[in-house]
Amino acid sequence: MSRPTNDVHACEVRATDAELDDLRARLASARLPEPETIRHAAPGPHRWEQGVPLADLVDVVNYWRTAYDWRAFEARLDRIGQFRTVVDGLGIHFLHRRSPRADATPLLLTHGWPGSVAEFVDVVDELVEPEEVDAPAFHVVVPSLPGFGHSDKPATTGWGTEKIAAAWVELMGRLGYDTFAAHGGDWGGVITTILGGRFPERVLGIHTTLAQAPPGLSTDGLTAGEREWTEETRDFWHHHTAYAKQQATRPQTIGYSLVDSPVGLLAWILDKFAEWSDTEDSPFETISLDRLLDNVTLYWLTRSGASAARIYYESHDSLDPELRVDVPSAITTYPRDIEKYPRAWAEERFRQIVRWRSPATGGHFPSLEVPEYFVEDLRDGLAAVLAARRS
Repeated sequence: MSRPTNDVHACEVRATDAELDDLRARLASARLPEPETIRHAAPGPHRWEQGVPLADLVDVVNYWRTAYDWRAFEARLDRIGQFRTVVDGLGIHFLHRRSPRADATPLLLTHGWPGSVAEFVDVVDELVEPEEVDAPAFHVVVPSLPGFGHSDKPATTGWGTEKIAAAWVELMGRLGYDTFAAHGGDWGGVITTILGGRFPERVLGIHTTLAQAPPGLSTDGLTAGEREWTEETRDFWHHHTAYAKQQATRPQTIGYSLVDSPVGLLAWILDKFAEWSDTEDSPFETISLDRLLDNVTLYWLTRSGASAARIYYESHDSLDPELRVDVPSAITTYPRDIEKYPRAWAEERFRQIVRWRSPATGGHFPSLEVPEYFVEDLRDGLAAVLAARRS
């Protein structure tokens, strides 16, 4: 294993009291539209047909302004361990906690949009120091994507998923991890796929909740359930990706609203947590209101609404159709995720799938929705990956 370098520095990031006061003042003076015209009194997904219902938004804004505690989240990040380094001229912020176990494996966790490192803070402890002595343990590294959170904002084009994957390899090497396992979903799943495909000498194997198949595959031979997956994925791409097209084509334009209005930022992000979670009515059936506000407040305080949106400009629908992943791969597809691919399709790209799971519950944010299952599944998947690597 390589020795860590001096290019990595511990850090503690603090919002000023003035910044938090400004946030509360903006929330108090927010101008809101009239209620949606499609109204459903009974709980259910139809209440969200025109976006975030006014009554729900008002409740969250009031809590954000009067009861939410950002300082508790800052302290949580400090307990895990915050660091910065500069890769290819860009400052990268990341969480890093080493396991006391001698047999621990380095593990890189990559978030997506509209997420952040907040997606993983509740699962780090159990991955680093599992209660069961027989469970695998990991040295956990959670970077903030370029333009997200406390990572720097790229000043030029070029920071797409391929470049980010290469930066993650450099980051892990600086921490002394010559080889490592990787997990991700959403953009993190794309980056994890690229890591496995481009850097097989460094990546022991991967676990992902997004196993994008190459384009143009036939539905012949698929089961009825698998066909339903492909139809749901096609429906998502055709009817539910206006947000992605906006961020892929005009990130700067939407960025003004996201950086200037905390209520606008909240609604833009909350809409996706509601639509993409495995719930009947509200994302808060499974996701902590505080954790969602940790995520949104991180975007707000770092003014990263525009810079985070630019990952779509750089990389939207750009995964190399010829890329193949030959390292051991564990794939989990949650039933309410936004993209679901049949195993036969996934096998066209991931050529050594050692574990395949499709649980009964969970959506796009499993580490927040079903954290206990997520940890168990990630451990078991990576255990299968590492066993295949050793055989």
